[in-house]
Amino acid sequence: MGGFSLMHWLVFGVVAILILGGGRFSNMMGDVAKGIKNFKKGMAEEDEPTRIEGQRAAPEPSYRSESERVREER
Repeated sequence: MGGFSLMHWLVFGVVAILILGGGRFSNMMGDVAKGIKNFKKGMAEEDEPTRIEGQRAAPEPSYRSESERVREER
């Protein structure tokens, strides 16, 4: 009670393919695969800061932390 068996899922899948049509279902799965591939590609690329034309890069902070001052003194 309350759980679906493998047979229930198979029947559901067959009915979904019949309703949506084989080509449409195939196209949806292809789009999902392309999306996953593009996501992985985007995650693999190095994050380079993009600079918008006409804007200057953010200035570096004018203060130094205590640990930076101690390192410079050594």
